[in-house]
This record gives sequence, structure tokens and C-alpha cells, in this order.
Amino acid sequence: MYDDVIREEGSVSMKRVCLALAAVALTVAYTGCATDEAAADDTVVAIDSGSVRGVISGDYRSFAGIPFAAPPIGEHRWAPPQPVSPWTGVRAAEKPGPACMQPQSDAAPVEMSEDCLYLNVTTPRAARDLPRPVLVWLHGGGFFEGQGAEYDARRLVGGGDVVVVTVNYRLGLFGLFHHPELGTQGGDFAIQDQQAALRWVRSNIARFGGDPRNVTVAGESAGAMSTCTHLVAPGSAGLFDKAIIASGSCTMSWPKNSLIPGMPEVAPWLPAAEAQTTGVTVGTEHGCADGRAALDCLRAVPTEALMDAFTDFTRVSYGTATVPTEPSAALRTGEFARVPIMQGNTRDEHSSWAAAAQMEQPIDRDRYGALLVAMFDDRAARVEAQYPVDDYASPAAALSAVLTDRTWLCPTLRANAELAERTTVYGFEFADRAAPPIAAFPPEVPPGASHGSDLSYLFDVSGVGSATALDPAQLQLSDRMIAYWTRFAATGDPNTTDLPPWQPFRTSDQVPYVQSLAPEKIGPVDLATEHRCHFWQEQTR
Repeated sequence: MYDDVIREEGSVSMKRVCLALAAVALTVAYTGCATDEAAADDTVVAIDSGSVRGVISGDYRSFAGIPFAAPPIGEHRWAPPQPVSPWTGVRAAEKPGPACMQPQSDAAPVEMSEDCLYLNVTTPRAARDLPRPVLVWLHGGGFFEGQGAEYDARRLVGGGDVVVVTVNYRLGLFGLFHHPELGTQGGDFAIQDQQAALRWVRSNIARFGGDPRNVTVAGESAGAMSTCTHLVAPGSAGLFDKAIIASGSCTMSWPKNSLIPGMPEVAPWLPAAEAQTTGVTVGTEHGCADGRAALDCLRAVPTEALMDAFTDFTRVSYGTATVPTEPSAALRTGEFARVPIMQGNTRDEHSSWAAAAQMEQPIDRDRYGALLVAMFDDRAARVEAQYPVDDYASPAAALSAVLTDRTWLCPTLRANAELAERTTVYGFEFADRAAPPIAAFPPEVPPGASHGSDLSYLFDVSGVGSATALDPAQLQLSDRMIAYWTRFAATGDPNTTDLPPWQPFRTSDQVPYVQSLAPEKIGPVDLATEHRCHFWQEQTR
């Protein structure tokens, strides 16, 4: 519900709403782990479960469809990820594994299966004396769609001399299902899958030239919310060394009625008991209401028959063994991993949702006012005074500004402040308001720097965009963003002599600046003033 609703909709529904590390010696990574075949063929790499053969394309090696956990099917449906069964011989790693189950798109159908726990590795072909930094990318998609293979990482790999790993994780009902019979282990299988992938990276990435002691976990939207979750999840501790959170902070929430009438205020995380109640309802609807037998019954239901309830589960549960504490509360109390963090948003995050709302039912002045009342009650007049229609291209554009600031930018600023009390934080705002959008926009809603429009400045993304859509000034911004992102992955500090300086976020500064990233200007911006965050702070007291 929080993410790529913009890819397909004209309407939005509420449904879319350990620390056991393998110590890897670097000398083994470069000498003792290769088979005789691999020594003569750099497309073959020996990993813990067997050998894999990738492909060479220009200056890169890529390995796709590597299993990092056993298929989560049968009795392993709604169970923690299990170890991979070893294989003999050399396994082909030349194409991605299937995507995890998700609603099928008529425009771009994809192969999908419950057997989907695969990852992809892209690495420079050239040898290097020292191991390379590793960036593990968690895809977006609202926890109900997407896959790792959508993200072609060759520009990141070539621009920053890093190893990039993209990951599949269970989605929707298969990834976030909860039920009383699952106890504290339920609700968070998507997060457990990501933890299994991070453990795989610690154990195996040295064989691909990566540094298992220098791993950055990163993601956008649902991937950012996942990354935030790893900051506070006990089982993720020690599995990564830095984090990049783009468009999905621990502190974000949607106001009531902001997506559909009758919707309560919601965040990407919900109490486990609430998810369990939904799980019982789903079981009853499928004739599986018999207490302890309910799970066995549901595990026998065919995959396709469960898709009717797939988007009933698009939020991560807390109060579980995987996520004991609500992430926003954990930030306030300092219960999070002390790693360097980059965190930010796009300048106009909500424009895609406002565009969808405008196309579904045009927003005029009267409807704009009514929507503000539905969201903010007796505070609506104050909100409208801050965001008067005449200051914007249309009432829908005014609504976009309201919810960009209230839902996305100001909560991220608050998260930056809470994180910066205990660790190093670099805040950013992707501000190219001419960026190619990833969704359809009516003329009444300027896209601006819309949600997800930053992705094509880092990756070539299937169905979203690539460098071919960027003009020369945007390509230069892309190069600089890649340099910042990969420098941070290497050192925990995005600064380098070749780039405009980027100061860390410090609440002690008179103005806690974040870095604005646009073709015409890269440099500090007063985000609190730009997005009226002092106003929103007053409204939430």
C-alpha cells in the first residue's frame, strides 16, 4: 500500500495499505574457495552450497538466480527460511529465478512462484588486490510486488567499483501472513528472508570479490522500510555495516482517510495481534478455522486460491521475535544498530498518488477542502492556510504538497534527528523536478521529483526507467549520485574531493541541513523550512 501503487492504479484499497556469522578469511576468498574449473573460468564460483556459473558481459560478471534459502513451499510455507540443499556439479546462474508471488500485470507479465528465494550478484570483471564494498539492494513494491532482478546494477558496479546483490523476498500473504498458531515466529517472513540473504552475503560474497566485512543494506520505499526494520531487528544485528534508506523512514505514517474513505491513520508496521486477527479471518474463509489444524489446512490450499487475500498482508508485524518493537518507538529510545546511515526522499513524493486520485475523481477546490477535513478534522483550516490552492497548479497539486510533507519528508527529518543522536546520518533530498516519472500523470498534477523517479539515476529498472531517458545534465547528476552512494558504501561517508561537499545531519546545527540533489544544484537545503516541518510538528503535538 505504501509503495508502487503508482505503477498500476487509478484507485487504492486498504489491502495495499543468529547473529551466527561465518568468519571468512580473505585469503580463502581469493585462493582456497575456487574449484580447478573456476581457476580457469571466472564465470564459475564455488559457494557454500555448490558451484555456480554466471555470465560475462563487457566489464562485468553477473550471477543470477542463486538460491539463498530452500523453497518456502509445502510445510515451509509460513516458516522461517531454511538452508539450501547442496548440489553437485556446476549450477547455471545465467538468468534470474522466478519472482515471488504477486498480482500479475497484464502489461508486463512475469514468471512467479512460491519457490522464489533467489538473489543476483553483479561484480566488476577486473581483478582487484583488495575486496570490494558490497551493496545489498532490497526492492520496493509495497510488500506486494517487485523482484530483485528488475534492478540492473551495472552502472552502480562500474561507477563505484562495488559488488551489488539484489534480493527476492516473500511478498503479501506469503511474506507477511500471521496467525495465532504461528506464535512469535509469524508475520515477518519477508524480513526473515532478507536476513537469510544477508547471512548468505556474509558467508559467500568474498568468493565474488566482495568484502564480507563491508556490507551496506539499502532499499527504496518498501525496501527502505525493510532497511529501517533491520536497524531495529535483533536478528539483523551484525549482518550489515551501513544502511541507505530512500523514501520510507521508520517514522512515516498516512493520515486517516488519505487514501480511501474510512481508512484509519496507518504506518507500514502493525501490531502482531492485528495481523493475527486477519490471518484467522483468511483461514475461516478458506475452511481452515480448526485451531491447531488451521495452518496445516491453509498450507494445503493451492497457491492461486490464496491470491484473493494476497494484499490483506502488506505491513510488517511488530511484537514478534523478528521485530519486537515498533521501529518508530525503537528510534526514540535508541534501540537500533549504530551504523552510518544515509536517509532521504524525493522532493515530491506524493505526486503519484495525487495523480491517481485526480484521474479517478477530479479534485476541485471544494473537494480539496473536504479531503482536508476528512484527514485533519478541526485542523483542516490551518492546513489549508499553509497550502492554499492558488499557490499550486491545481487543487490536486496542493494535496500532493500536503501529503508529501505530512507523510514523507517531515517524518524523515524527525527520523534523521533521532538517529543522529547516536550515529552518523547523511540526509538527502532528490530534487530533480524534471526527472522522468514512473507513472502516468494528468496535466493537473506536475510530477516533480515523484516517488521512485530517483531509481533510474542509480539503476536501469525494468518497467520504470533507465539512463536512456536522462538528458546530459541528468546523466551528470546520475554519475554524481552513484559516486556518493558507492563512496558511502565503501567508507560510511559519501564525501570525496570530486563532489560537492555533503555535511552530516546534526541537530546541534542552527539549521540541520540535508543534501539537495538536482542537476542545477547540489548542496545543502533547509528541509524543515522547505516542507513546513515546524508547522507539522505543531499539528502532531
